[in-house]
Amino acid sequence: MELTALIPQFGNLLYTIGAFIIALSVIVAVHEYGHYIVGRWCGIKAEIFSIGFGPVLWSRPDKHGTVWQIAALPFGGYVKFLGDASAVSDKAADDYEELPEETKRHTMHGAPLWARAATVAAGPLFNFALSILVFGAILLFRGVASDPLTIAELRPMPSLEGQLQPGDEILAIAGQDTPEVEDFDGFVDKLPVAPALDYTLRRKGDTITVAAPYPFPPLVSGLTPGSAAMEAGLEVDDVILRVDGQALVAFDELREAVVASEGNPLTLTIWRDGETFDVTLTPRSMDLPRADGGFETRYLIGITGGLFFAPATETPGLFETLSYGVNQTFYIIRSSLSGLYHMAAGLIDSCNLRGPLGIAETSGQAASQGWTSFIWFIAVLSTAVGLLNLFPIPVLDGGHLVFHAYEAMAGKPPSDKALNVLMAVGLAMLLMLMAFALGNDLFCP
Repeated sequence: MELTALIPQFGNLLYTIGAFIIALSVIVAVHEYGHYIVGRWCGIKAEIFSIGFGPVLWSRPDKHGTVWQIAALPFGGYVKFLGDASAVSDKAADDYEELPEETKRHTMHGAPLWARAATVAAGPLFNFALSILVFGAILLFRGVASDPLTIAELRPMPSLEGQLQPGDEILAIAGQDTPEVEDFDGFVDKLPVAPALDYTLRRKGDTITVAAPYPFPPLVSGLTPGSAAMEAGLEVDDVILRVDGQALVAFDELREAVVASEGNPLTLTIWRDGETFDVTLTPRSMDLPRADGGFETRYLIGITGGLFFAPATETPGLFETLSYGVNQTFYIIRSSLSGLYHMAAGLIDSCNLRGPLGIAETSGQAASQGWTSFIWFIAVLSTAVGLLNLFPIPVLDGGHLVFHAYEAMAGKPPSDKALNVLMAVGLAMLLMLMAFALGNDLFCP
């Protein structure tokens, strides 16, 4: 193979690595800043705030005596508090005992129990806060569809031919009055599935009727990173005209064809910017969370549908924005916990658990779809990192919180010998989990 043939692959690899480092660095910075700032509020002094491990590339002390640094290995970070022997906040036994009593109050190990627990819990909580703010900010940026349903922008379609215009207010479709926006999905389910329907519009004060496509055509509104559709080269705004030669009108028809394929290859006829071409892809079996907390297995190609027009929007209120962020974050937490339970019980494939290679690949694919997709991915990953850190495994924040809970009940912390054993067990558990996830990255389809 010629060297020039490897350049695009090399460029994609660099892009993927860069996106992964950016995503991970943002999440780690927020997590560690939670530990740092809450610790400082609680009177615990931080000596080092580091993004990355290994040789220091850049550092700067601040007025509080904390050295802020960026290290060469950008795969994590830490806050080293006063009195710590290392980045994992183990006690520097010899030096610690020599500290004055007044100084010990400003160490992680000499601070009151409430201060230590708050400092430990702050890292995951800041990850959740980041997710909530990002999800809410994206909703704020996109806006929410406003009533009455009004066309703001038309997506490229092979059969619009100027019947509809931006600013048209949709009064009825196929003779049925359009409901409020929040009920529109259910309204569309009752419409006849036909290549063209009558739309009753209000345009510049006049009421007119024109023919236009089914509201939810087989249009690509979004792509799932790592999906069959993305790997086949499909793009947002592609229109899927046929599946294996069968003409499509509605997105639901495409979904039914994919499910019915049972994993056999499908040939899609794509319309893109006035040109038509075929692509062949193979649907993949995926385990999807259900509203009741369970999972269902379906064949998917990894695209989401949408209206053939962008509706006019309005800016949501602060409560609606934050509620959306909270709901999205808790949905990810609930789905993740349910997924882990179902994997442990053998109810779904353990290949659903991905490791660093899978996350890196997904980050690059999310970044390739634009900044909104990439920031959304960061928010999802931030929730996952916060949740993982709350697992009651020694070495992780959740393990430290368990130690603090024991101290609160027993009146004294676990012995140093017990802590050392538990930390070794926790580290072994974490390494095994990472090895398992990495194996999934390498060997799962």
